[in-house]
Amino acid sequence: MMRHFLKMHGLGNDFVVFDARETPLALTSAQVRGLADRHTGIGCDQLIVIEASDKADAFMRIYNADGGEVEACGNASRCVATLLGATATIDSAAGILDAAASDAAATILYPPPRLGWDEIPLAYAMDTHDMPVGWDELERPIAVNVGNPHVIFFVPDVDAVPLDTLGPVIEHDALFPVRINVNVAQVVARDHIRLRVWERGVGLTRACGTGACATAVAAMRRGLTERKVNVDLPGGRLVIEWRADGQIAMTGPAATSFSGEVDLDAFA
Repeated sequence: MMRHFLKMHGLGNDFVVFDARETPLALTSAQVRGLADRHTGIGCDQLIVIEASDKADAFMRIYNADGGEVEACGNASRCVATLLGATATIDSAAGILDAAASDAAATILYPPPRLGWDEIPLAYAMDTHDMPVGWDELERPIAVNVGNPHVIFFVPDVDAVPLDTLGPVIEHDALFPVRINVNVAQVVARDHIRLRVWERGVGLTRACGTGACATAVAAMRRGLTERKVNVDLPGGRLVIEWRADGQIAMTGPAATSFSGEVDLDAFA
């Protein structure tokens, strides 16, 4: 079965996008893994299926490269927003998001973050603002759920952290029953954070929009930054604002790399 797709990215966090609003599309985990493979498929961090919705302009279904379905993806939300138009609502497993887009950028509004231990979720009760746990040099993180779960460690130098080895250990720790996205952050100034992310089900990524949101919230909770910050990831910059009403505004670029057709039966 041939289907048209777009290859898109937000700051290098890349996606294969299928528009299934008129012709529904059901994908198996094996098909997602095959399409995401950078050697034998199209290659991507996440695969996105845009579906019809009776509650919003569209529903965004998100699969990680390992074939698992997840709740939220900030960079993908911006990409979908640019496809839907100037203003749009995007339904997802994390809820309905308001979006405003231009040709090459978008702002996504996320609902207030969830901060309770059972909302992250963690396996047992603890203070999510100052968690009494650690893995080698990474200690006392903050946990934040912005539609998907994140743990954030503040460090003197993000480049010095062996995130490629510590990331998978933390992701799969029994403390996190649905696994976790791992963020290491360096506060450069009251309005500037550097960030690297080990993404659940993906690995090291050039950018993670929800990670930038969660990290900004964590920094603001600890009084390390103002309520609006620039977050620099390996792929580029996002602007995050935690508004007075509790909503989180994420602004950044989105781009289409190329389009094509793929035979989905080849990945069955």
